[in-house]
Amino acid sequence: MEQTYFRKGFGLKAELRPLIDAEYQSGLVERIRSRGYTDQFGDVQVQLAQEFGFCYGVDRAVDYAYETVHKFPDRSIHLVGEIIHNPHVNARLTEMGVSFIYPEEDGTFDFSELTPEDVVILPAFGVTLHDFEELRKIGSILVDTTCGSVLVVWKRVEKYAKDGFTAVIHGKYTHEESRATASQVNKHEGGRYLIVRDMAEGELLFDYIAKRPGHLSREAFIQHFEKKASPGFDPDVDLEYIGVANQTTMLSSESLAIGWKVHEAMVEAFGEEHASTHFRSFGTICSATQERQDAIKEMMEDPPEVMLVIGGYNSSNTNHLAHLCRQHTATFHVEDASCIDVSTGQIRHKIELSPDAPEVCDDTWLPEGPFRLGLTAGASTPNNKIGEALLRVLKIRGIEVGPEVDGAVV
Repeated sequence: MEQTYFRKGFGLKAELRPLIDAEYQSGLVERIRSRGYTDQFGDVQVQLAQEFGFCYGVDRAVDYAYETVHKFPDRSIHLVGEIIHNPHVNARLTEMGVSFIYPEEDGTFDFSELTPEDVVILPAFGVTLHDFEELRKIGSILVDTTCGSVLVVWKRVEKYAKDGFTAVIHGKYTHEESRATASQVNKHEGGRYLIVRDMAEGELLFDYIAKRPGHLSREAFIQHFEKKASPGFDPDVDLEYIGVANQTTMLSSESLAIGWKVHEAMVEAFGEEHASTHFRSFGTICSATQERQDAIKEMMEDPPEVMLVIGGYNSSNTNHLAHLCRQHTATFHVEDASCIDVSTGQIRHKIELSPDAPEVCDDTWLPEGPFRLGLTAGASTPNNKIGEALLRVLKIRGIEVGPEVDGAVV
């Protein structure tokens, strides 16, 4: 019988590594890294965050996608959603013949066109339990690139459901990962979840648990969280036992604070002894996300005059890096080098945390004299996109670089 589920690749990594490196690496970025993450270009001192760009999970997902294309050259290959939140990587997969299955507005997918002869790649974010079961029923060959850090959260949420705890998930209810994580409660009858976007929305939950003055009524609470909670969610019943988890790419300090606030509300309402048996919390921010956020915190102890953050506008971890930087210095989040216009010196960037926030333009963003430029990138941003953005900044300043960046797009 033909094997139809793959999670460990096809043993083609070594063979394809030169191709992947050629498409995603940057000689300029490697030069800066090799010089202690700081380099001087004319009157611009460039400082690179000590943790940035592709993480292990993203690297693995991209590897598996490339391996899949080479393993099944004669089959139709489909991808559920996006492999990662980077437009260039997804565009490259399209060029390689991968067909994308995008979700409907409610987050559901239509798999009706798939056949057992097709190959389907599951993204690094994972897919919901329902979608996975539907794909298995169809019988397509499945290549699962779900990140290991995401799987750790899934196990935690499943355990909560098994033990009768509602999973309170810090995340974006429209995000693929949060949807997939929340669905894990369905492995156990009566499993419940509630997704909280941020501390502001968390306050609605904390106040309700502690029954503080002005808290939402039961009906108002249900209405507010209707799309962010399991069907039939009853806050008067389902908030008795709570286990906290999070989308792996959220701001770690906020995730920890939300967990603490839930515990604090339970203590306020029922006492410390009750909370000790009715509340659970485990840090489930992935190590790569944490390392990139920690690197920014370290850089911001002596912040550069300008901070450039490169990565997809719908990338959660990239947005949070930009948010951290904005608290300390002039920060510009660009999707890629095309946002920097060499001829005019203008930058087009996103200034708000929401992925739907509009871009704005700024033509006075670079200081006139010598300055320090900080660089970082989200975990789904390949190094060549960092190098291309930096090259455009240097070109605006009339600064030439060496031959190690030949071939970069400027």
